[in-house]
Amino acid sequence: MPLERIALISDVHGNLTALEAVLADIAARGITRIINLGDSVGKGPRGGEVVDRVRDVCEVSIRGNWDDFIDRLGDDLQHLGWWRDELATEQRAWLAAQPLSHDLLMSGRRIRLFHASAQSPHVRVWAEHTDEEFDGMFRATEMTGDGPEPAVVGYGDLHDAFIRSKRGRTLFNVGSVGNPLDEPTPSYAILEGVLDAEEPAPLNVSFVRVPYDVEAEVAVAFERGMPQADVWAVELRTGVYRRFQTPTP
Repeated sequence: MPLERIALISDVHGNLTALEAVLADIAARGITRIINLGDSVGKGPRGGEVVDRVRDVCEVSIRGNWDDFIDRLGDDLQHLGWWRDELATEQRAWLAAQPLSHDLLMSGRRIRLFHASAQSPHVRVWAEHTDEEFDGMFRATEMTGDGPEPAVVGYGDLHDAFIRSKRGRTLFNVGSVGNPLDEPTPSYAILEGVLDAEEPAPLNVSFVRVPYDVEAEVAVAFERGMPQADVWAVELRTGVYRRFQTPTP
């Protein structure tokens, strides 16, 4: 049976320049199926444009933590209202309506995809996790619904791509398109296998890094008067998370 490929993107965070570079790479590889693991908005300057783009190209978009809370932000939350108001009412409603997890069958393995954890898009499981946290990523929960537990789980949220296999199960993180923090180059993952096949067949998870014009996106952030554009620029240029940046004298 022929192998099919699905591209998995996550954490675009309003970075349209990075998203377009990644989409161009996906298209150049002849991949036509894309699943978005969430956090299309927040942090970056062009959440509205990103929402419109992922709606056009992604067959599934999973709700991330930013996608989940942005429509509920109040005016008292300092600068966060900027990212809420940058979106149209209809775009915020669309984000809030997206599913929290998505299952598929490939090469005889059930694969589960969500944003941060099987518990909630707001509960984070780091790359360096305990055995209990690892096991929890494969459990059926209120968020994921009943059904067979997966053999493979993919997620986003961390902005840090990795893959781990333990006790016959595989956990991987696709990294971030718009705000990578393991290195300052956008990443996405490719699933390759026999789709909807119950019998075992070859299965591959691979990662792709795509360079893009960082300064073009930084310029947009400053032009639009985005809050925290300075720390956002350092994150994009260096991959250093804002909490670990050295303040400028």
